[in-house]
Amino acid sequence: MATVHPAITAELADFIRQQPLFFVASAPLDPHGHVNLSPKGLDCLRILDPHTVAYLDLTGSGNETAAHLAENGRITLMFCAFADPPKILRLYGRGHAVIPDAPQWPSLSAQFPAYPGTRQIIVAEIERVQTSCGYAVPLMDLVAQRPTLIRWAEAKGPDGIAAYQREKNTTSIDGLPAPPLTTE
Repeated sequence: MATVHPAITAELADFIRQQPLFFVASAPLDPHGHVNLSPKGLDCLRILDPHTVAYLDLTGSGNETAAHLAENGRITLMFCAFADPPKILRLYGRGHAVIPDAPQWPSLSAQFPAYPGTRQIIVAEIERVQTSCGYAVPLMDLVAQRPTLIRWAEAKGPDGIAAYQREKNTTSIDGLPAPPLTTE
């Protein structure tokens, strides 16, 4: 049975911090558009207050979340316990992308590691905090975080990352524009 909480409590914040993986979901308004669901690892999520979270978004093959947020703002983050006790936590809210030359970038980015290939920070204002049992989520052991994305970004270098973002990160797979990653 699901339980709705008034905010991210101290207990739920501890649960979030313990998870090595979370998922982000967003969707366009078009009912024929694609729902996007992305796994996120590494040390990239921060709880800003009981109603706000932010995650460092690294360059990837698409920029679906930012495009969907620019269109409609809807976002859901999900955390699963892969160790005992079982639990699933969903954070429903409205989000926006903060790009590197935005005024709030210095204060936000200072809270995260400096990963190569950083694209933007997604900030979500949480409207609903919900837990459920997670009884069917498998028990799993974390071996390690994958270094592959970091190595890829290091090999590309800043100019290569910028070129990749211009080529692959300007529109969603449904043709929605993603916010520019710079104001220039």
